[in-house]
Amino acid sequence: MQPLLQLSGIDKAFPGVKALSGAALSVYPGKVMALVGENGAGKSTMMKVLTGIYQKDAGQLQFLGKEASFSGPKDSQEAGIGIIHQELNLIPQLTIAENIFLGREFVNGIGRIQWKKTIAEADKLLARLNLRYSSQRLVGDLSIGDQQMVEIAKVLSFESRVIIMDEPTDALTDTETASLFSVIRELKAAGCGVVYISHRLKEIFEICDDVTVFRDGQFIAERPVSELQEDTLIEMMVGRRLDEQYPRINHDSGALRLSVNQVSGPGVKHASFNLYAGEILGVSGLMGAGRTELMKILYGACKKTAGTITLDGKEINPRTPQDGLANGIVYISEDRKRDGLVLGMSVKENMSLTALRYFSRLGGGLKHGEEQQTVGDFIRLFNIKTPSMMQPIGLLSGGNQQKVAIARGLMTRPKVLILDEPTRGVDVGAKKEIYQLINQFKREGLSIILVSSEMPEVIGMSDRILVMHEGQLSAEFPIEQATQEALMAAAVGKQYGVKQE
Repeated sequence: MQPLLQLSGIDKAFPGVKALSGAALSVYPGKVMALVGENGAGKSTMMKVLTGIYQKDAGQLQFLGKEASFSGPKDSQEAGIGIIHQELNLIPQLTIAENIFLGREFVNGIGRIQWKKTIAEADKLLARLNLRYSSQRLVGDLSIGDQQMVEIAKVLSFESRVIIMDEPTDALTDTETASLFSVIRELKAAGCGVVYISHRLKEIFEICDDVTVFRDGQFIAERPVSELQEDTLIEMMVGRRLDEQYPRINHDSGALRLSVNQVSGPGVKHASFNLYAGEILGVSGLMGAGRTELMKILYGACKKTAGTITLDGKEINPRTPQDGLANGIVYISEDRKRDGLVLGMSVKENMSLTALRYFSRLGGGLKHGEEQQTVGDFIRLFNIKTPSMMQPIGLLSGGNQQKVAIARGLMTRPKVLILDEPTRGVDVGAKKEIYQLINQFKREGLSIILVSSEMPEVIGMSDRILVMHEGQLSAEFPIEQATQEALMAAAVGKQYGVKQE
């Protein structure tokens, strides 16, 4: 079958880094090609070369049977290549319709925008994705998952021949994911080629026809998905066997660390639970159930309207994130690009940002030597892949950015570490490294709350699991009784009764 798109022998280097070396990718009409590999394998760089954000150092790019070269995303988009980025590219102050058709609005003969037509066409795209809200809603009022669906609608509006989806389900519910898969099947039937980039291997086997594997910037293999098993694909991606996906350890919990009693706030009603030293407490539930809101109340980023929070026997009342840090509670956000990192700053500056008081001299100034030593120690401990600690953090892979975010939290020497979706957008190899670090913190007596939408992850790593439904804690499970079926039943409101300790 003749490919719609073919890249071969692609090289791309940056100062100190060879990002791509002889990389290759083929996309066929009516097929979904998965592109997989660890963070830092070169997937995103390849997509940026394809869409003209980066210019290749060597190699060939053929589109629709002809040699092609794109000067930028607008050029590739107009040629028929659409990309749905993992990071949202929307303007919150504009409506859905305005975002979808920004820069190419429907106008009449005298140049005035035809708003009725614009809104009608946007509504058609939303209906195609089974979205029931109006295209006149402001994007800033939507959840992250709904904003991702708007990004998908925007790309669909171009009627592209090749569509690249970079972690498209990362913030979607199961229902939204099912709608997306339905659209992908429509695109296949229409003869489009789809590049599907995802760390969720279950989705690869469900929706993709073929898979291309990258490792360390190089092309490893292209294979039909039907010929592969999950373990085989993981070995191809990481170049080694991963003996156990979730390396949970048994460790006796210590003294009561945190007690939450009848806490309410935005999106949360009457939450009560305890957390012990050296314990991993999992928090599960569907998107919008109030998990993140509860964590932000504990950290001080959202206002508590009722109830009490007791830490090491002392009642606390965090009103700001600074209060949370001062009390020894660290929150690692699910949205590391928006809430967790300063992309224009270096690895060192990001890592030490909230812990500068530990490196301050009396009378002002910083102990730069101690700061660099500590940052270097964390880079080695976390196996963060970076040319130097002065590298801009925006140039690191998603997995390495997440490690920096976690290291920054630990540098403040917390008592409670809240990890909200800590492995979102992280490859299987980096996930394993993060899990091993979590186990190390557990052994050292740190109290950890693990919030995750991935049930195998929360079951695989937690000692106890709380489930939230519509802002309330609907169930608690000791790990021996936790199954995906039980967690899902509690997540949709089937009452198990929360065990009070």
